[in-house]
Amino acid sequence: MSFKLSSRSLERLEGVDERIVAVAKYAIGITKVDFGIPHLGGLRTMDQQRELFEKGASQTMKSKHLEGIAIDTVAYVGPRVSWEINLYDDIADAMKEAAKDVGVKLRWGAAWHIDSIGDYEGSMEDAMNEYIDLRRSQGRRPFMDAPHYELSL
Repeated sequence: MSFKLSSRSLERLEGVDERIVAVAKYAIGITKVDFGIPHLGGLRTMDQQRELFEKGASQTMKSKHLEGIAIDTVAYVGPRVSWEINLYDDIADAMKEAAKDVGVKLRWGAAWHIDSIGDYEGSMEDAMNEYIDLRRSQGRRPFMDAPHYELSL
């Protein structure tokens, strides 16, 4: 099944670096899971970032969204939004393939230890589990942001 980004998702990508937009547009055509770009999932103003930070929806005031080099995705099952993690690693598999084919270094928010998911040999589920194991071995809690992708510069 082939999906496409809605006009609303495309509007939310305005101002975002063309490289990550190209990856998202490619990935939507090859993904097994429909996805879109949520409100504030693209370029953000400092005021928008501050509001997200203050209500706990973001953990930083130095978000890559402020620079236009990050996007967030949202998974759809039919018309409904879903936050099931297995959907996001399936989306990440499509983003990985797209990043590799487009030639963009992309980092995924559920495998922070990998600078370029397109170069990773395994599945994105494997990458996520590897990241979780790594953080736990360091005595640290994994920071999971599975909807998030950013250019690795």
